Amino acid sequence: MLAGVCLASGAAPKAEVVASGLDHPWGVAFLAEGRFLVSERPGRLRIIESGGKVGPPIAGVPTVAAWGQGGLLDVVADSGFARNRTVYFCFSEPEAGSGANSTALASARLSVDQSRLEDLKILFSQKPKVVSRAHFGCRIVEAKDGTLFLTLGDRFSRKDDAQRLDNHLGKIVRIEKDGTVPKDNPFVGKPGALPEIWSYGHRNGQGATLAPDGRFWMTEHGPQGGDEINIPLAGHNYGWPVITYGENYGGGKIGDGITEKEGMEQPLHYWVPSIAPSGMAFLTSDRYGAAWKGNLFVGSLKFGYLDRIELKDGKVVAENKLLAEGKARIRDVRQGPDGLLYVLTDESNGQLIRLLPD
Repeated sequence: MLAGVCLASGAAPKAEVVASGLDHPWGVAFLAEGRFLVSERPGRLRIIESGGKVGPPIAGVPTVAAWGQGGLLDVVADSGFARNRTVYFCFSEPEAGSGANSTALASARLSVDQSRLEDLKILFSQKPKVVSRAHFGCRIVEAKDGTLFLTLGDRFSRKDDAQRLDNHLGKIVRIEKDGTVPKDNPFVGKPGALPEIWSYGHRNGQGATLAPDGRFWMTEHGPQGGDEINIPLAGHNYGWPVITYGENYGGGKIGDGITEKEGMEQPLHYWVPSIAPSGMAFLTSDRYGAAWKGNLFVGSLKFGYLDRIELKDGKVVAENKLLAEGKARIRDVRQGPDGLLYVLTDESNGQLIRLLPD
């Protein structure tokens, strides 16, 4: 943790279980009439009714490489969902016969009766595919201009590729909703660079959101220590694995063991030891009072709490542990249409939890 940042136990909200019995849920999207769309890592999408009833698996989900950290991962509803019933989801896409896989992003329409996916389209597939069970990234954010950001991991065994622009490993990509490349992406037309790339030098981003001012924020897992919050800017290099505040598993420096280098961005914030951040949301509502409005919320997989992060002048000034008593791996956190916060716990009996103001 950065020097001068206070880590304290915040005033605990009331945790209300909306639904349970979910199999390692990964992402939650909000539908009409108080319904939720939840992804389960083994490869299922389910509807949760407003009363908490968990529906059967939705038909039409493509085959996923559901091993290790892979499977069916993030899911979001299009900003025009009420009109077009479109959802986006990302998953570990297998390559037949090779054992290799990569992160893919798809769109589909939810049928009128919400029982199946229709008009499924693969909008993006990470290149190259790699034989790996780790570091898929896979958070989706719709920007205010309608483009889609997607976080992509370095696949663990290919960390050095995060510094190369001829692949999608360890990158943030930005695409249009039809899968085409926005003309203002930073590497469009540059020889040797893939045009989908927005930023590079990332390790494994599993939290992402839009700030109230419309900027894209993300968290990424460090190795042993060095988890980060970043605000990825177009064309910028975020350093992995050349600079890091972490070390190899079991100890020992990574590369030259440096934490800064010219031309590489410093994180807004980092954690040592790692908290394994996953899920990320800004609170923009007044439901919890003025002290919480504008705070950033990040789930911790390692320690099993929700981190309420206070910001001032663009810097982290305090962190507060919420829901720590349950020790459940918090995979996702979102602000709902009702202004309340919702979290998913990544367990074999996973839960969707709503935080009620104290």
